[in-house]
Amino acid sequence: MKRIIIAITGATGVIYGIRLLQTFQEIEDIEAHLVISKPGMQTLAYETEWRVKDLQQLADRVYSNNDIGAAISSGSFQTSGMIIAPCSMNTLASISQGICDKLIPRAADVMLKERRRLVLMVRETPLHYGHLKNMLLVTQMGAIVAPPVPAFYHQPQSVNDIVDHSIGRILDLFYIEHDLVSRWKETPASFDKTLS
Repeated sequence: MKRIIIAITGATGVIYGIRLLQTFQEIEDIEAHLVISKPGMQTLAYETEWRVKDLQQLADRVYSNNDIGAAISSGSFQTSGMIIAPCSMNTLASISQGICDKLIPRAADVMLKERRRLVLMVRETPLHYGHLKNMLLVTQMGAIVAPPVPAFYHQPQSVNDIVDHSIGRILDLFYIEHDLVSRWKETPASFDKTLS
């Protein structure tokens, strides 16, 4: 059983956190642990018709972001890693500076100190120096910065296709089998025709 922490913060793109939780429900050996920040809850209401309690039902365990003593705040609680989807610039800054006043940055800090996988789906554009510096800092600390940048070589037909491709790339980072991504070697036949 892989325990993976999913954190949803206040950046746009809450659909990425939702889709991760939905995907984990379809995989038997994953136990999803969820934390949603207050801004994340606000974004959920702005961007979707989901209610917080319905989203929480997709997880195996749910924690309050104010519960700094939750199980996931300790390195002795074994997990396979953490995904922050989406990751706000505020959350990124807290992690890069080691500010652990809420559960999300504390759990992320635990991932870093225990050398576990920490993936940040950062959402902001354009980026200023401070954003870039914080991304560099967390990368140097061992995190993976993975903005959900859409790909088009698989010829997506919908927004869901674009979201699934990003989620598939995140699952790859955890070596989780899935069929969300069209691999480069599996390009559509039409691609070969355009080259002739």
